[in-house]
Amino acid sequence: MLENILGSPVPPPPAGVETNLDQTAPRGEARSMRERLERHMADPGCAACHNLMDPIGFAMENFDFIGKWRDADGVLPVDPHGEFIDGSLLDGPVGLRRVLLARSELFVTTVTEKLMTYALGRTVEYYDMPAVRTIVRDSAEDDYKLSALVLGIVQSVPFQMKTKLSPAGETQANAG
Repeated sequence: MLENILGSPVPPPPAGVETNLDQTAPRGEARSMRERLERHMADPGCAACHNLMDPIGFAMENFDFIGKWRDADGVLPVDPHGEFIDGSLLDGPVGLRRVLLARSELFVTTVTEKLMTYALGRTVEYYDMPAVRTIVRDSAEDDYKLSALVLGIVQSVPFQMKTKLSPAGETQANAG
């Protein structure tokens, strides 16, 4: 969520940190995903990252792994509440939407980078960022509509000048 929604890569866990999120407590009772993640948030070595990424995940906790709505995590009720890193309250998907709308440019920049990666057939590099910023800025005039983002990408220099390998392995410029 952190990387795909806010464009912030998740660092690897510190060495020696237990990453097994066992579903049972020491006495054998079931734990919700939230309870298991809260164990990581309580550890100072884990808290720096988990305090940033877990509230976003908690806000989406009503959705299971395939996107189906749920009110319980196994036998335990889902608690989709949390607090974003800046103190904004997240009360499920609606609260997450509100937080993202308050940071539209950040979210749209991430979406643009993801779309550009697909369009270019490669990752977005530092030298592509002026084009990404232009696309985001220009799409703001059209209320960040997806069609404005797509049009901006296909009109961008990185897309117009992209290269691909020929079947023989030679580099060929895109004809546009």
